[in-house]
Amino acid sequence: MKITICGSIGFYKEMEQARDVLIALGHEVKIPELALEVPQEFGGEKKLYFGEYIEQNGGIDAFPANHKIWNLKESAINDHYEKIDWCDAILVVNHEKRGIPGYIGGNTLIEIGVAFYLKKKIFIQNSVSSELSYKQEIMGMKPSMLNGDLSQVM
Repeated sequence: MKITICGSIGFYKEMEQARDVLIALGHEVKIPELALEVPQEFGGEKKLYFGEYIEQNGGIDAFPANHKIWNLKESAINDHYEKIDWCDAILVVNHEKRGIPGYIGGNTLIEIGVAFYLKKKIFIQNSVSSELSYKQEIMGMKPSMLNGDLSQVM
């Protein structure tokens, strides 16, 4: 099966681990791209973590709607949507973040929505936190809950 992994970039190491397990199980897997070259004004050749960069540089309101960073964010979003279009299923990697177990952020929520609209299978690695106000929307898209067991992806 062709699988695209989604989740907070804060879980990138866990995404790589999940990718390796899924490949060992015989799946083709794509994960978010972090190796795209970053313009010098955003740090040059290193990886850009948008949320962290924004927080370290004045917060979201320091970046008006026409700021160049939003072009980079748009490109990253479109790149991942193409991966979702390519796959048969998505796997949402969701661990604890900001004290919330089973965290799923805004960008991952819209990726789940795109997968749902495209009629892709949706797998979620861990239970979704009830602290998330949009848990009902996630559950309404009928994901398969894996309870940490990636061997159930089929």
